[in-house]
Amino acid sequence: MGLLDAILGRSKPVHPDLDQLFAVPSAALTLQAAAGFTPTGLGSVCFAGVEGGGFARLQEDVRELLDADTEGGGVPVEFSRDAYGYTWLLARHPADDSAALVNDLHAVNTLLQDGGFGPQLLCSLIGFRGGVGAEDAEGRSLALVYLYKRGTFYPFAPLPGDAEKRDNQLELQVRGVLGNDLRVEKDLSRWFPVWGAPGL
Repeated sequence: MGLLDAILGRSKPVHPDLDQLFAVPSAALTLQAAAGFTPTGLGSVCFAGVEGGGFARLQEDVRELLDADTEGGGVPVEFSRDAYGYTWLLARHPADDSAALVNDLHAVNTLLQDGGFGPQLLCSLIGFRGGVGAEDAEGRSLALVYLYKRGTFYPFAPLPGDAEKRDNQLELQVRGVLGNDLRVEKDLSRWFPVWGAPGL
């Protein structure tokens, strides 16, 4: 960073560290012990789609890689597009196998990054259910969201029901619980809502 950048308050972008994803299984144990949330086995990657044969081929490579175990009983990945035009890839694993889910999410991010599509990557999401004192048997929804361009995580906790409202108190509680396990995003303005995200 140069002197002019320092004077103008600009900072260098954080280089993505995809290996941060491998801290999630350990963080999941902490989250379960401290707040009663358990993994759902669902996770997703969000990216901005790009037109062209190269990107279409890369999507097929991702599908082939992650669908390789479907003959052995694995569940195929699902692609979908949200209302904002972003593409989501949903991966499923047994709820007690967070490591395999994280491996898949890491592989997708790595393939896109190595294919030159890193700038299109937005975030990855790992779903959780439960919560201490949850009123219903299903529990509450919670996601740990990994911001690709920041190399950080933040919790996203939508309130039950149709209204797009979130439980800020729970999100701050989860931040406190996971502060030693994950690199949590310090800038709360970057804790973007991911309403209706696959895997949530």
